[in-house]
Formats: sequence, structure tokens, C-alpha cells
Amino acid sequence: MRQLLFLSLHPMSTTTVQIRIKNKKAWYEYLLMEEFTAGIVLTGTEIKSIRDGKVNLTDSYCTFSGDELFVVNLHIAEYKYGNQFNHEPKRPRKLLLNRRELRKIQGKAKDKGVTVVPVELFINDDGLAKLMIYIARGKKTYDKRETLKNKDQKRQIERRHEE
Repeated sequence: MRQLLFLSLHPMSTTTVQIRIKNKKAWYEYLLMEEFTAGIVLTGTEIKSIRDGKVNLTDSYCTFSGDELFVVNLHIAEYKYGNQFNHEPKRPRKLLLNRRELRKIQGKAKDKGVTVVPVELFINDDGLAKLMIYIARGKKTYDKRETLKNKDQKRQIERRHEE
């Protein structure tokens, strides 16, 4: 009796690679205070580009338009096999959150010096794209230097432990 083994390349299969795109600049530039996980409204070619890892979160931020939250400047590269229906790379994309969470974010974002920053884009176990956003406050220059100093100290301690 012969058995055949098929490797599924379907996006919902269990053999897919975990996609996690991080905004490292946000950890340096902002003091991250409160975390939320939001869904994103995407087109077909956008999700395919995300699965290819063609995303840049560096200059993106979130803003309110009425009672809805949008992520702006999130660059998702055009899908290489897309046709004339390919998406626009930097269009504003709607974020999906509960009404209670939206009110909470909107109330805190009105404070001076507070913004909403996307930190990580990932695909969950169900194959849906999710965006991890934080309510954040901008760091001062001396805070940034302190962050770098702490990072260097941790690195030196790890090196000493390895020896």
C-alpha cells in the first residue's frame, strides 16, 4: 500500500511561517503605556503582500476620523502578481476595535503629547492580520539616551555571563 504525502501551501495550513513585523523605532521614540490588538480592513492583494512580509511600519501612526480609528502611512508593498486591481501602498486602513476600546483610546489620545502608535503587525492562528497598537507618549532626548545606555548595559551583562 502506497501513501502519498502532500505539503500544503494553503495560507490556512499549519505549515505556514509565522509573520511578525515590528516597529523598532516606536520602542525607541515613545514611552509605550497601554496595549490594544486591532483587526485591519484589507483587500486581497494587501493580505498577500503581508504574508510575503512586504510591510513597513516605521512612519505609521493612528488617527481618528469621526468615531473610527485609521492607521496612516502603513506601507504595504504592491503584490508582485497583482493586476490592475492592485492596492495603493500607503492608503489609510480602518482598524477594527470594540466601541468601548475606541472610546477609551479616543479619550486618552486627546491628552497633550499622547498618540496612538502601531508597534507590531502579525497574522494570528486563524489567518487574520492583526495590528498591535499602543497609547504612547513621546520620549525626551535624555530618555532616549537612557534607553540606549540600559540596552548597552544589558548586552554587556549577557556577554559576561556567556564567558
